[in-house]
Amino acid sequence: MNWSRREFLGSAVSAGALQAAPAQYFGLHPFIEANPKAVFVQRTKVPHKMDAAAKKNAGLKLAREIFVPSHTPGTPLSHRILLKPNITSVRSRNRPDVDNWGTGTDPDFYEGVIMGLKEVGLKKFHFAETNLYHSWHYRGFADIHARHGVVESEPEQHFDTPRAEREIVWSKVPDAVIYSRIPHHWPVGQSDTWLLNIAKWKGHSMCLTQSVKNEQGLVILPFIRFCSGMQMVTGVPQHMKQHMCAEAGERATRYFENHRRMGYKRYEAEPGGKVSPLAQEIWAHKTCDNQSVMKTGLAMIEGIYGRDGDGFGIGNDYLTNLVMFSKDKFRLDLIGLWLGGHEPGNVYLYRIAKERGLTDTFNPWEVPVYEWIDGQPVQRKLTDFPRHELKSIYLQMPGEPFLHLANERFDYDKVRA
Repeated sequence: MNWSRREFLGSAVSAGALQAAPAQYFGLHPFIEANPKAVFVQRTKVPHKMDAAAKKNAGLKLAREIFVPSHTPGTPLSHRILLKPNITSVRSRNRPDVDNWGTGTDPDFYEGVIMGLKEVGLKKFHFAETNLYHSWHYRGFADIHARHGVVESEPEQHFDTPRAEREIVWSKVPDAVIYSRIPHHWPVGQSDTWLLNIAKWKGHSMCLTQSVKNEQGLVILPFIRFCSGMQMVTGVPQHMKQHMCAEAGERATRYFENHRRMGYKRYEAEPGGKVSPLAQEIWAHKTCDNQSVMKTGLAMIEGIYGRDGDGFGIGNDYLTNLVMFSKDKFRLDLIGLWLGGHEPGNVYLYRIAKERGLTDTFNPWEVPVYEWIDGQPVQRKLTDFPRHELKSIYLQMPGEPFLHLANERFDYDKVRA
């Protein structure tokens, strides 16, 4: 069945009435709303990664297709839209900046999406990110926000500053492992706020940094330091300790040892890597603590050009021309991992998220996949899409190249049993 923007306005309302009464709500394309566990993959047609007009048009076209106005109750147009792209510095002393453009969400695609959201009738836009304030300007995001009236959060905000009471939102974490309470930039978690997560498809020390990890950037300093291992569990500053779980270090170590005894291969990776096996376990639990309190309207992974490497200065960009999106962040990331050349079962986070009840699968073959073609979903097999080798530095095994794929075979049926 084909769906259109007009059909989403409701069959009970006549065309004349629509013209007389502007829509009061917005939502996602009805097929996306009806299939919250599906992942959608769009093939874009950008000829070069620095073709700004083509990238902006790709974002605008997609936004026009998936965000629709509505006369029936949905998300009120008066709500705030909280935007969370991945913003990372491109600067390197040894390489031209254009070589590192893939370290974050493409700004032109991002602007196109904002333009499409404004066409729906939305007017209140906010942006939040803790890190790398200079990158907001250098990659053009600050100019985009100025052009479109996007309110920016206070960068590098600390939870113990005088502004904290009005600019930080605290959440109690259910079934917490590391953080019993976690602070975010306002307006995260507010009842009149709808979160749009636009992540980047790139290699990282956490394998590929995609939609789930992208929301780490909404966490206030120094809680945002998920990747620092035991140092930021047992060695946190005094003013953080009241917000930590009792015996968090011992619990994280116990989980790690239990998982290692289960025989997962990469628990035996080089302990001296950028993020050690134990630190990966801690990062996964902090990420799950964070996701326990996050509610996201839609998650995207911008892969017009993907990137291998460490997420920063090491790595190269590749024109991959894919954009992925879903209401389910964890399932979205599984498809992104597999299409990026990795086997999701080999990545700690997604197995642990299932153990903690945050997702119902970490098996990409259990995820319904659709190709998004000119505003319509077409059911596909995962193998119908091109697979790329976005190598990363994730848990390097003895004798393995520095940049590698975590693509060893994983027996999902055995884990289920």
